[in-house]
Amino acid sequence: MSVMKKYLAAYLATIVVLLLLDGLWLGVIAMPLYQQGIGHLMSAQPNFAAAAAFYLVYAAGLLVFTVAPYAAQPGWRSTALAAAFFGCVAYATYDLSNLATLRGWPLGLSLLDILWGSLLSAAAATAGKLVLGRGKA
Repeated sequence: MSVMKKYLAAYLATIVVLLLLDGLWLGVIAMPLYQQGIGHLMSAQPNFAAAAAFYLVYAAGLLVFTVAPYAAQPGWRSTALAAAFFGCVAYATYDLSNLATLRGWPLGLSLLDILWGSLLSAAAATAGKLVLGRGKA
């Protein structure tokens, strides 16, 4: 398999894990928390085009900044740690900006969301790393 095809497969694996885990998180597990904390700000129907753009861009960021730099290293732990930090930074940017600018934005929800972003990013990038073929399960 060519290098380009390996990276494409890793990118697709990253997106699939992002979609599955975040769909479960947002749609089932954390939905009551979001409705309670920011329900007054939430749309009745998500903007699916914006969501698709986010996942495509975010998966590319994970691949470029957390999977590719560790492609030659054995194992997946370095990728997972880098991705957890990447997720923490990305989600903190969103949550802390909202906390700074939106009246009534809940601190607890922000902290939970930042933690979730770290875990989600680590899981998705690890899937990408394993599919790339150099990681060990």
